[in-house]
Amino acid sequence: MDIPEIDGVDYRLVEYEPGRDIETAAERRGVAVERILKTMVVRVGQGRYVLVMVPGDQLIEWKALRNLLGERRLSLADADEAYAATGYHRGTITPLGAAGDWPLVIEATIEGTGEVSIGSGTEGVAIHLDVDDLIAITGAAVAPVSKAR
Repeated sequence: MDIPEIDGVDYRLVEYEPGRDIETAAERRGVAVERILKTMVVRVGQGRYVLVMVPGDQLIEWKALRNLLGERRLSLADADEAYAATGYHRGTITPLGAAGDWPLVIEATIEGTGEVSIGSGTEGVAIHLDVDDLIAITGAAVAPVSKAR
Protein backbone atom coordinates (compact mmCIF):
# COMPACT_ATOMS: atom_id res chain seq x y z
CA MET A 1 0.00 0.00 0.00
CA ASP A 2 1.17 3.51 -0.79
CA ILE A 3 -0.64 5.40 1.98
CA PRO A 4 0.37 9.00 2.70
CA GLU A 5 2.03 9.60 6.06
CA ILE A 6 0.03 11.57 8.61
CA ASP A 7 2.09 13.03 11.41
CA GLY A 8 0.69 14.35 14.67
CA VAL A 9 -2.89 13.06 14.51
CA ASP A 10 -4.67 9.86 15.44
CA TYR A 11 -6.01 7.93 12.48
CA ARG A 12 -6.71 4.40 11.42
CA LEU A 13 -6.65 2.61 8.12
CA VAL A 14 -9.74 0.62 7.19
CA GLU A 15 -9.46 -2.01 4.47
CA TYR A 16 -12.69 -2.78 2.61
CA GLU A 17 -13.91 -4.35 -0.60
CA PRO A 18 -14.67 -1.47 -3.00
CA GLY A 19 -18.25 -1.20 -4.22
CA ARG A 20 -20.05 0.42 -7.11
CA ASP A 21 -21.68 3.22 -5.13
CA ILE A 22 -21.23 5.38 -2.04
CA GLU A 23 -23.83 3.42 -0.06
CA THR A 24 -21.94 0.17 -0.56
CA ALA A 25 -18.62 1.85 0.23
CA ALA A 26 -20.07 3.27 3.45
CA GLU A 27 -21.44 -0.09 4.54
CA ARG A 28 -18.13 -1.81 3.86
CA ARG A 29 -16.16 0.92 5.66
CA GLY A 30 -18.51 0.61 8.63
CA VAL A 31 -19.75 4.21 8.52
CA ALA A 32 -22.85 6.15 7.51
CA VAL A 33 -22.81 7.67 4.01
CA GLU A 34 -22.62 11.20 5.43
CA ARG A 35 -19.39 10.27 7.29
CA ILE A 36 -17.55 9.64 4.03
CA LEU A 37 -15.93 12.79 2.67
CA LYS A 38 -15.68 12.60 -1.11
CA THR A 39 -12.69 14.44 -2.56
CA MET A 40 -13.48 16.00 -5.92
CA VAL A 41 -11.07 17.74 -8.27
CA VAL A 42 -12.52 20.98 -9.58
CA ARG A 43 -10.92 22.78 -12.53
CA VAL A 44 -10.55 26.48 -11.80
CA GLY A 45 -8.68 27.30 -15.01
CA GLN A 46 -6.23 25.75 -17.44
CA GLY A 47 -3.95 23.59 -15.28
CA ARG A 48 -5.38 25.02 -12.03
CA TYR A 49 -7.47 23.03 -9.58
CA VAL A 50 -9.03 23.05 -6.14
CA LEU A 51 -9.92 19.95 -4.14
CA VAL A 52 -13.39 20.01 -2.63
CA MET A 53 -14.51 17.60 0.10
CA VAL A 54 -18.22 17.11 0.73
CA PRO A 55 -20.11 14.45 2.70
CA GLY A 56 -21.18 11.36 0.76
CA ASP A 57 -24.83 12.37 0.85
CA GLN A 58 -24.11 15.81 -0.60
CA LEU A 59 -23.23 17.40 -3.96
CA ILE A 60 -21.17 20.49 -4.70
CA GLU A 61 -23.25 23.68 -4.61
CA TRP A 62 -21.60 25.28 -7.65
CA LYS A 63 -22.84 28.83 -7.06
CA ALA A 64 -21.53 28.83 -3.50
CA LEU A 65 -18.16 27.43 -4.62
CA ARG A 66 -17.86 29.99 -7.45
CA ASN A 67 -18.63 32.81 -4.98
CA LEU A 68 -16.12 31.46 -2.45
CA LEU A 69 -13.35 31.17 -5.02
CA GLY A 70 -14.24 34.35 -6.89
CA GLU A 71 -14.42 32.41 -10.14
CA ARG A 72 -17.08 32.60 -12.84
CA ARG A 73 -16.46 29.18 -14.38
CA LEU A 74 -15.69 25.93 -12.62
CA SER A 75 -16.00 22.34 -13.77
CA LEU A 76 -15.39 18.89 -12.43
CA ALA A 77 -12.22 17.30 -13.77
CA ASP A 78 -12.76 14.03 -15.63
CA ALA A 79 -11.08 10.86 -14.34
CA ASP A 80 -7.89 11.24 -16.39
CA GLU A 81 -7.52 14.91 -15.53
CA ALA A 82 -8.15 14.21 -11.82
CA TYR A 83 -5.43 11.56 -11.89
CA ALA A 84 -2.98 13.88 -13.64
CA ALA A 85 -3.72 16.66 -11.12
CA THR A 86 -3.46 14.53 -7.95
CA GLY A 87 -1.68 11.28 -8.75
CA TYR A 88 -4.73 9.40 -7.43
CA HIS A 89 -7.55 7.59 -9.19
CA ARG A 90 -11.18 8.57 -8.61
CA GLY A 91 -12.58 6.85 -5.56
CA THR A 92 -9.19 6.99 -3.83
CA ILE A 93 -8.40 10.72 -4.06
CA THR A 94 -7.11 12.22 -0.84
CA PRO A 95 -5.79 15.71 -0.12
CA LEU A 96 -3.00 14.05 1.89
CA GLY A 97 0.03 13.73 -0.34
CA ALA A 98 -1.79 14.71 -3.52
CA ALA A 99 0.41 15.95 -6.32
CA GLY A 100 0.04 19.63 -7.10
CA ASP A 101 -0.48 20.88 -3.55
CA TRP A 102 -3.88 22.22 -4.59
CA PRO A 103 -6.02 24.34 -2.26
CA LEU A 104 -8.62 22.40 -0.30
CA VAL A 105 -12.18 23.36 0.62
CA ILE A 106 -14.16 21.27 3.13
CA GLU A 107 -17.92 21.58 3.58
CA ALA A 108 -18.62 23.65 6.71
CA THR A 109 -21.41 21.50 8.16
CA ILE A 110 -18.98 18.63 8.78
CA GLU A 111 -16.65 20.70 10.99
CA GLY A 112 -16.67 19.63 14.62
CA THR A 113 -18.60 16.41 14.00
CA GLY A 114 -15.94 13.81 14.79
CA GLU A 115 -14.57 10.95 12.74
CA VAL A 116 -14.83 10.88 8.95
CA SER A 117 -13.69 8.42 6.32
CA ILE A 118 -11.59 9.70 3.42
CA GLY A 119 -9.71 8.22 0.50
CA SER A 120 -6.18 7.02 1.06
CA GLY A 121 -4.83 7.05 -2.47
CA THR A 122 -5.10 3.25 -2.56
CA GLU A 123 -8.18 1.34 -3.70
CA GLY A 124 -9.86 -0.58 -0.90
CA VAL A 125 -8.25 1.40 1.92
CA ALA A 126 -9.82 4.37 3.70
CA ILE A 127 -8.37 6.70 6.30
CA HIS A 128 -10.57 7.38 9.33
CA LEU A 129 -9.67 10.48 11.34
CA ASP A 130 -11.27 13.37 13.15
CA VAL A 131 -12.47 15.99 10.68
CA ASP A 132 -11.00 18.81 12.78
CA ASP A 133 -7.59 17.13 12.60
CA LEU A 134 -8.02 16.86 8.82
CA ILE A 135 -8.81 20.58 8.63
CA ALA A 136 -5.82 21.45 10.82
CA ILE A 137 -3.22 19.36 8.99
CA THR A 138 -4.36 20.42 5.52
CA GLY A 139 -5.02 24.10 6.21
CA ALA A 140 -8.34 23.65 4.41
CA ALA A 141 -10.79 26.46 3.89
CA VAL A 142 -14.09 25.57 5.57
CA ALA A 143 -17.18 26.91 3.85
CA PRO A 144 -20.78 25.94 2.99
CA VAL A 145 -20.24 24.52 -0.51
CA SER A 146 -22.61 21.55 -0.71
CA LYS A 147 -26.27 20.66 -0.94
CA ALA A 148 -28.35 17.49 -0.56
CA ARG A 149 -28.18 15.11 -3.50
